[in-house]
Amino acid sequence: MSLVKKFATVASGTLMSRILGFTREMFMAAALGTGPIADAFNAAFQFPNTFRRLFAEGAFNAAFVPLFSKEIEANGTDGAKRFSEEVFGVLFTTLLALTIAMELAMPLIVRYAVAPGFADTPGKFEMTVRLATIMFPYLICMSLGAMMAGMLNSLRRYFAAAIAPVFLNIILIGVLAYAWYTHQDAHYVGYGLAWGVLAAGIVQLAIVWIAVRHAGIRIGFRRPHMTPAVKRLLILALPAAITGGITQINQLIGTAIASGQNSAVSSLAYADRVYQLPLGVVGVAVAIVLLPELSRALKSGNMVEAAHLQNRSVEFTLFMTLPAAAALLTISEPIVRLLYERGAFAANNSTPTVAAILAIFGIGLPAFVLIKAFTPGYFAREDTKTPMIFAAISVVVNVATALTLFPSMGAPGIAVASAVAGWVNALMLLGVLIRRGHWGRDMPLMKRIPRLVLSSVLMGAFLHFGAIWCGPWLASSAHLLTKAAALGALSGCGAVFYFALAFATGGADLGMMRRNMRRGPAGSKA
Repeated sequence: MSLVKKFATVASGTLMSRILGFTREMFMAAALGTGPIADAFNAAFQFPNTFRRLFAEGAFNAAFVPLFSKEIEANGTDGAKRFSEEVFGVLFTTLLALTIAMELAMPLIVRYAVAPGFADTPGKFEMTVRLATIMFPYLICMSLGAMMAGMLNSLRRYFAAAIAPVFLNIILIGVLAYAWYTHQDAHYVGYGLAWGVLAAGIVQLAIVWIAVRHAGIRIGFRRPHMTPAVKRLLILALPAAITGGITQINQLIGTAIASGQNSAVSSLAYADRVYQLPLGVVGVAVAIVLLPELSRALKSGNMVEAAHLQNRSVEFTLFMTLPAAAALLTISEPIVRLLYERGAFAANNSTPTVAAILAIFGIGLPAFVLIKAFTPGYFAREDTKTPMIFAAISVVVNVATALTLFPSMGAPGIAVASAVAGWVNALMLLGVLIRRGHWGRDMPLMKRIPRLVLSSVLMGAFLHFGAIWCGPWLASSAHLLTKAAALGALSGCGAVFYFALAFATGGADLGMMRRNMRRGPAGSKA
């Protein structure tokens, strides 16, 4: 199977999840707006969700997958099963102890780490603690599910792991729809969403567990024991968790800083949901597929194939994310107006702030995606320390910039800090790969990058003037269907304009992309 087909398999499940996520956020914006309950839920959910992303998109795809792949190559399915059972025993025991400790300390954690700014607001702090207490066990389900998803990815069975997150949004949409239909108040919605998150974690774990059994591996529980393989995993996983989840760590820091201003936490969350669509569909898909493929190439000593995989993955990510960044930068306000401007959200006049945050996130989007394309070049070589150091540097940059800008800019200042930190991290990762000789100079990629940038800039200009021309149909006073049709037509024309420019200037070539995205230098299929 070609790389592009593998990317598409993962991206299809992620795309479905992100689209349903939009639907969920639209319901939530209408029900809660950017009010205190929305702030409380988003801050409370940010805490376990950060751990989920650290495990699901960081530590286990970075540390577990190469070791599990090595066990398959060296000792077959039986060796891989033994290794996974050893890891399962240690992981489950650790997560159970962590969850109990966090539940007992939740008031302190919320007060001093998650949302210190809520402590002075009557009711908001207590609500955040209750919601976080309900949702934190979600971490156990998602971390164990991430381990099984890593097994499925190593076995080249991508779909179940990609489709499982869809059920979080399905369940939460059901909660919101029921609350709307029965006219429940905001507190009921908050509690319903929290219990829905926990139920979704159980469902998602069940899906990947069944998929692993169907793949021929039945995981039994072993008494926790620190075997050499488990020790090696932990040595790799801790820095990999920090590195792979750096975007989420920065968001958690941003949430803590934003808690000092009313509506800032929920404004950041609504903007985050929009830019997570291209980040999830392209960036996460590339990272999930590239790591096991790159690990196999390096284990077999095929350096030509390893370089080929890295270059083609970067080419693919830039081809898809540069125009998305241009669109977020130029038409963020019509996007926010269409998705969220109704009910409590409209009453709070939240559109300008959320649109400004979204536009700034658009500037950082290519960096966030490139980080996910560059880090497998380290992780596949079992080097998780170097990216961790870069991640720590970017966290310092993020905190310093956010604390400097937040007093004057508010929530948009936190978005600026996140974008700056993302670019610093991406450039450091690329620079060291080049210096070590792990990233060969690829002339086709070098020629295409400036042409893709030019095509994206011109598309951005097209969208900017197109939005002005379509102003009456994109205005707040326009009917929802009118705004949807106008924005859909504008976006569609912008996409056609971009692809036409990209192919006309040589920034992309359909035949070349099909051949290059196949696994192996010779284009052999997996």
